[in-house]
Amino acid sequence: MNYRHAFHAGSFSDVFKHAILALLVESLKAKDKPFFYLDTHAGLARYDLFSDEARRGGEFRHGILRLLDAPRSPATLAPYLAALAATAKGEGGARRWYPGSSRIVRELARPADRLVLTELHPEDQARLAADYSGDRQVTVRHLDGFSALKAFLPPPERRGLVLIDPAFEKPEELARMERGLRHALRRWPTGIYALWYPIKDREPVAQFHKTLAASGMKKVLVTELLLHPDDDATHLNGCGMVIVNPPWRFDTELAELVPWLHSVLRQRDRGAATVAWVVKESTSQPNSVEGLGDRTPGDV
Repeated sequence: MNYRHAFHAGSFSDVFKHAILALLVESLKAKDKPFFYLDTHAGLARYDLFSDEARRGGEFRHGILRLLDAPRSPATLAPYLAALAATAKGEGGARRWYPGSSRIVRELARPADRLVLTELHPEDQARLAADYSGDRQVTVRHLDGFSALKAFLPPPERRGLVLIDPAFEKPEELARMERGLRHALRRWPTGIYALWYPIKDREPVAQFHKTLAASGMKKVLVTELLLHPDDDATHLNGCGMVIVNPPWRFDTELAELVPWLHSVLRQRDRGAATVAWVVKESTSQPNSVEGLGDRTPGDV
C-alpha cells in the first residue's frame, strides 16, 4: 500500500514495458472484433514528470528522455510513440506528461474496445477514477489486482489482454504472479497475458521461468532488458516481461524492438537484450531457459 509509481514514472522499465504493451494492443487491432483489456495494478492514468516525486527519483532522465532524444526508431515503436503523443497535452508536452499503462491502451483503443482497471491504493484509485469519469469504455475498481483475475475473467469478449504488473514490495511476488496466471488461464485460456517483473538477483527469476516451463502452458515467450550485469541483488539491474499466448510472429517484432531499446537506454555499454521462448506451441515442450540473461541481443 506504500508503493507510489510517481517516483519511477518514465523510467527505463516503464519504456520497456509500455513499448511492448502498445505493440500487443496493435496486434489485437489487426482484427475488426473488439478486445478486452484488464490492468490488474493500474496506478495513475498519467504522471507529471515535473512533480516533486518524479524529480526526486529522476528515473525518467535515463528512460523516456533518452528515448525522445534518439534520432531514429524502428517501426515496432510507432504505437508507443503515438500513445505518448496523444497523452502529452499541456505545458511541457511529452517531456512532462508520461502515460500510465491504462492511458497507453486507452489512446490506442477503438470505440468498441473495453478496459477494466483495478488499483488498490485508495488515493491513486480515486485519481484514476476521476480521470476516466464519463468514459463508457473504461471501468475503474478499487480492488486487489489478483482478485481482479477472478472477478473479471472470462470477459464477454473472446479476444483481449491482461497486464499483471505488481509493485514487488514482497519477496513472494513472482510465485503469486505464477499462481494468479494459472488461475486466470483456467478461466480464460485464449487471452494474452503480459507479466512484468524486475531483475535484481537472477536466481528467483530463473526459478520463475522454470516453473512456467514445467506448467503445461502452451506458448510462453520471455523478453528481458538488462542495463547492468545481473549478479548484484542490491539494485535494479533490469526487467523482463513474460508473454503467454503471444500474437503470431511477436517474437520477431520483439527481436527488432528490444535490442533497439537497449542501444538507446544502456549505460556504459553494459547489459543485454534478450528474446527467448520458454515454451513453444509447436513442440508443447519447454525450451532451455538456463542463462537467459547471458543470451546475445535479439536471441530468439
